[in-house]
Amino acid sequence: MTHLVVREALIDDAEEVASVHVRSWRAAYRGLIDQKILDGLSIPDRAAAWRGFVVEPLPTTLALLVAVRDGTVVGWTSFGSGRDEDGSADGEIYGIYADPAAWSSGVGQALLAAAEERLANAGHSRAYLWVLDGNDRADAFYGRHGWAADGVTKIEERPGLTLAEHRRVKMLRH
Repeated sequence: MTHLVVREALIDDAEEVASVHVRSWRAAYRGLIDQKILDGLSIPDRAAAWRGFVVEPLPTTLALLVAVRDGTVVGWTSFGSGRDEDGSADGEIYGIYADPAAWSSGVGQALLAAAEERLANAGHSRAYLWVLDGNDRADAFYGRHGWAADGVTKIEERPGLTLAEHRRVKMLRH
């Protein structure tokens, strides 16, 4: 296996980040999200959104990192200060996705470790993330890395889509 590099995302990474995003959603959420929604995901639309995110991130965002192997983006994570009212002092991992072909190869673990380190270095002693209900693979992954379900749930409404999610939290080392 070749060396994996985790680095800050560049605007030129947007197409590959979008491709990973779409492929991972289609694989991870099959049977959990309406197939028409998954089939309708557009890499060009996602790439445009990611270019905007790189140029003008949310005010709470610390970073968008990519995992690169053999010159190709195989995963990404975005994170920063918590966006939820009850977690605004905490760090939050907004998203973490790996190309399905790279699952179980250390990509997710490398991205998660980098995000945790950056959040801790920014002064967050605790962080949280949201997992789509029924995403057993993600739940097992986060559980193996010390993220515990805390019983908090939410319903996120997006255009044409309702997502039931549960929160996982972790105390971070400084």
